[in-house]
Amino acid sequence: MPGRPPELTVSLPKLWSQHLCSAVVHAVAMAQLALTSTRSHAANSWNERVRLKVECDRLRQEVRLLREAMRIKDSRMHGIPAQRRPRCPSVERLAILELRAARHWSQAQTAERMQITPATISSWMGRLDEEGPAALIQTREPVNKFPEFVSYLVRRLKVFCPTMGHVRMAQVLARAGLHLGSTTARRMLVERERKKPVPAAPITERHLRCRKPNEIMHVDLTTVPTSFGYWVRWLPGSLPLRWPFCWWVAVALDYYSRRVVGFAVFRQQPTAAKVRSFLDHVSRSTEKVAKTLITDQGVQFTDGAFRRWCRRRGIRQRSGAIGKYRSIAVIERFNRTLKSEGTRRLVVPFRFSDLRSEVSLFVEWYNGERPHVALDARTRDEVFLGRRPASTAARLEPRARWPRSAPCAAPLTRVRGQPGVRCELEIQFAYGRKHLPLVALRAA
Repeated sequence: MPGRPPELTVSLPKLWSQHLCSAVVHAVAMAQLALTSTRSHAANSWNERVRLKVECDRLRQEVRLLREAMRIKDSRMHGIPAQRRPRCPSVERLAILELRAARHWSQAQTAERMQITPATISSWMGRLDEEGPAALIQTREPVNKFPEFVSYLVRRLKVFCPTMGHVRMAQVLARAGLHLGSTTARRMLVERERKKPVPAAPITERHLRCRKPNEIMHVDLTTVPTSFGYWVRWLPGSLPLRWPFCWWVAVALDYYSRRVVGFAVFRQQPTAAKVRSFLDHVSRSTEKVAKTLITDQGVQFTDGAFRRWCRRRGIRQRSGAIGKYRSIAVIERFNRTLKSEGTRRLVVPFRFSDLRSEVSLFVEWYNGERPHVALDARTRDEVFLGRRPASTAARLEPRARWPRSAPCAAPLTRVRGQPGVRCELEIQFAYGRKHLPLVALRAA
């Protein structure tokens, strides 16, 4: 039988004991280099079993290295008393409890592996459902946080429609399918350094009771200046309130739905007879006579013939107080909207038919497209005609982690499709008028 081959002997260098640690580190590095070279050849093998074996070996080595790293960190933490160890952030506390649930650890096992006490784990479990910024347990990213593109949509909408406030903006987006609170829209619009709002003085007023349309109607007269209008400081533009310096517009508005049920344009201040004729036309168009008529104390409405006209038709006339703020606030607010969002956004025409056409387009957009704060994001036509509000349709949810069953900003609606959808803003303009926006959203 052949003899046993002689063993190879490697002579150690002198003073080798003084370089033992350095040799160990270099030997480990050389071994890792050799393993990497071998695995690279096996990873490109035609045999699938060889590739899987190499991948399994690599993962096993990775697990052993991670365990060694955890052992080193734990040994360092063991040297610090429990009361002096660094505190866990609120986000990491939730991560520890999630890991405990996934590994089915007890409180003692979790405390041993995470270098904390069992009493701390028990305290965390009892405070899981706390809410607010001071909560002990918090998620890494709040579930109700909107993505950045939502802030971009709100800011772009403000650029295209500068007359929109944050409340109306939230309602317009709700009708388009994106539900967010008005305070959220305001926070996305304002700068970081915000001044504290000064609380307004409380205003006491009596609210009218109205249960259906065509019960109470507001009527008022307002002036719309032309480019030669009465705002000119020099004569003769500062004196006459009539055409060609301004137009007179009579407006009839339903109190229940805030819908404009009729309007008329005059070249000069209309008489009581013309106002009565205008109201007769409004009654014929609505096919119903209002029970209460609210006006100011202008000469057209305090005329004796006008009062007799109201009594013959069974209409109760109520007048606002002279110089009293908010006495006829509903119709005054529409007059302000007509001027700020309508006539001031265009060159007021001098032709009667052109002005009547522009006011008609604005009233049609105002009734059918512009939501009202007091109507919970509904439009005047939806309330007056009993239509289903567009804001109650299925909504788009841009928050990927938002639970489908969780409530959203009012009005409450269900989620369309899956949460986490990305939206794009589409703005069109009714009848080609830049001051009449039509806002829509579509999934990107």
